[in-house]
Amino acid sequence: MKIAVLGSGNGGCAVAAECALQGHDVRIFDFEEFSTNIQAIEKAKGIECSGLISGFAPISYAGHDIENAVSGAKLIYVVGPSYATVPFARAYKKVMQKGQQVIICPGTNGGALIFKKEVGLDFSSPDLIVSETSTLPYACRVITPGKVHIFHKLKDGVFFASLPASKTEAAYELFKEIYPGSKLSKNVLQTLLQNGNNVIHPAVSLLNVGRIESPEDFFFYEDGVTPAVGKLMKAVDKERMAIAEAFGLTILSEPETGYLQGYMLEKNYHTGYSKAPGFEGINAQTQIDNRY
Repeated sequence: MKIAVLGSGNGGCAVAAECALQGHDVRIFDFEEFSTNIQAIEKAKGIECSGLISGFAPISYAGHDIENAVSGAKLIYVVGPSYATVPFARAYKKVMQKGQQVIICPGTNGGALIFKKEVGLDFSSPDLIVSETSTLPYACRVITPGKVHIFHKLKDGVFFASLPASKTEAAYELFKEIYPGSKLSKNVLQTLLQNGNNVIHPAVSLLNVGRIESPEDFFFYEDGVTPAVGKLMKAVDKERMAIAEAFGLTILSEPETGYLQGYMLEKNYHTGYSKAPGFEGINAQTQIDNRY
């Protein structure tokens, strides 16, 4: 199957590498301002993958021509932070082809809704099925340009839904080939609310402002999640779950999700995070103006 990946960061390289290692024809695109990994991948004609998944993943195209990347692709992954969804959608709009399927991975803050709106289609339009996941299926880092290390691949706790919702099961057939541990959600509102980043990152950052602005480095989870931070996270999570309930949706608490995904050993808001093997050694940001 021909697959295009939009985004060449940590997640984009991991998705592209695993799809290629499973025998798919993979092409990867990014904007010219993010050329470092693209240039390295194009020069090597692939991505070197290490860690839980290892091997050299051949990539048939890596560049800044989105038409070249997506032309003839059956499946298109959009992999990046939530602020990347709009520019990717606007670039794709110029070259999109009827019948293609797009997966925003992760959807984070309504990625499927935003993408479909930006390409000018009604949410119910079957001309382009846009799906999203509740989270990125990996813990991974680009260690040097064109080389990605995969620390962890989620075997559970990845939720999937599509626009329109009636196409979710059909779209899921393509996704579960690479990610068999994922699960279907009722709709993209459920996947949106299941993402817990908005519970964790702002709470830890807000209550550690002094430390972030100081010259001393610290670990985001091990040092940053104190009992008071845990209380704030719990209060925010309670509101998130209440919103889901008001829409008639069931979602997991954030500690339950982290435990299910294999990041955490305890289902609580304090030591569940500060002692989580999956969050060990992650440095905190060094300035307040940060995507967290």
